[in-house]
Amino acid sequence: MKSYKHEMDMTEGPLLKKIIFFSIPLILTGLLQSFYNAADLVVVGHYNGHVALAAVGSTGSLNNLIVGAFMGLSVGSGVCAAQYIGAREYEKVRKVVHTSVLTAVILGFIVGVFGFIFAPQLLRLMDTPENVIEYAVLYIRIVFCGLPASLLYNYCASILRSSGDTKHPLIFLTVSGIVNVALNIFTVAVLDMGVAGVAVATVASQVLSAVLIVVYMAKSDGYLKIRLSELKISREHFSKMLSIGLPSGLQSAVFSFSNVIIQSSINSFGDIVVAGNTAALNIETFVFVSTNSVHQAAVTFVGQNVGAKKYKRVGKVTFNCAMIGMAIAVILSGLVYLLRAPLLGLYSNGDAAVVEAGTVRIMIVLLCYFLAAFQDVISGALRGMGQSFSAMLISLIGICGIRILWLQTIFKIFPTTESIYLSYPISWLMASLGNLILFICIYRKTLKNNEIPHSRFHLPKRARK
Repeated sequence: MKSYKHEMDMTEGPLLKKIIFFSIPLILTGLLQSFYNAADLVVVGHYNGHVALAAVGSTGSLNNLIVGAFMGLSVGSGVCAAQYIGAREYEKVRKVVHTSVLTAVILGFIVGVFGFIFAPQLLRLMDTPENVIEYAVLYIRIVFCGLPASLLYNYCASILRSSGDTKHPLIFLTVSGIVNVALNIFTVAVLDMGVAGVAVATVASQVLSAVLIVVYMAKSDGYLKIRLSELKISREHFSKMLSIGLPSGLQSAVFSFSNVIIQSSINSFGDIVVAGNTAALNIETFVFVSTNSVHQAAVTFVGQNVGAKKYKRVGKVTFNCAMIGMAIAVILSGLVYLLRAPLLGLYSNGDAAVVEAGTVRIMIVLLCYFLAAFQDVISGALRGMGQSFSAMLISLIGICGIRILWLQTIFKIFPTTESIYLSYPISWLMASLGNLILFICIYRKTLKNNEIPHSRFHLPKRARK
């Protein structure tokens, strides 16, 4: 089968330069996406006040909880595609593409309907403030209507990245993001739609990005081309996607569950603290997407080299990505710390109380973000090796378990926002140590046996026959 013209060969040549060139468009994509999300908050906070800002912000953890598990399956799509590309098995890549597209659309409709129906009950379980909940329900219900498009874009983008193409997802996001910002201003400032206007703009941009990426892949040549007649779910490839992506999705869901518990604790301090946390968290997202881009590079580069059976390069990829990720975290966190007051002021129209509340999170969480970057890269390398289940277990215990235990013990003794935020760096440190030990053990076994050990998530071969 004809190869994809934008394919990057990650199995040959110097790694550092390729990782950087692969990561830069991903970083720009993430920063643009964060900028557009920030525009939602800045516009609604500026024109409708801190209550509207808190309403939009209070839905973030819930949205991530419901969507995260299914978005995590896109990791499975990307890893499968990367491994098959590394092995030059292009016919299998084609089946992964069509299985992924159909899976994304079906899951998007199912999860979107669920979220739309149960949003009020779930937000109340999170102790969302009464003066906020009406607007929060309206916002999240509209956003859930765009979930099929959101999942479709993310699954297709994951597959494009598996081939080394990070440029086109950046282009599509740029176009849809400009539309998002323009619609934000029009619906909120001109039509006075408030949080509903921000939600409508978000959905419209998601639909546009999904249309752009699908049309592009349908018109492309080679193994990534989408054909309507070939849209069906391959049991073999869906099973492999599931074995890699499901642990990642479950991890994302449980992460979000722990964040829901944290958000519930933050909600108990009132709308000013919720608004400050929302602003700081959104600024923090700019750092996260930049370091997470290097995580995606680790997943893809490791996946291709595993497919090509070039296991010695796996260690080099992981080391390079870890150093790059931590460097990015230190630089960006330092910049945000220095500019924290004016940045937080953008979201709150200069409200001093909101700025003060947001500063607390930045000083405790963001300055330790290099730990998050390190553990993210190591877990990404493990997923690229097919060890998604083991990485999930360590992350769930080291991050989610620690945070929940912290809230049930330390926070009850010291019931302050500072106490809540300290759970983040502590959990990142524990997960980093666990993932690093696991990676070293698996990598050594791989070099010794010239074969990746089977993930415990997979059934033994006899049981699968």
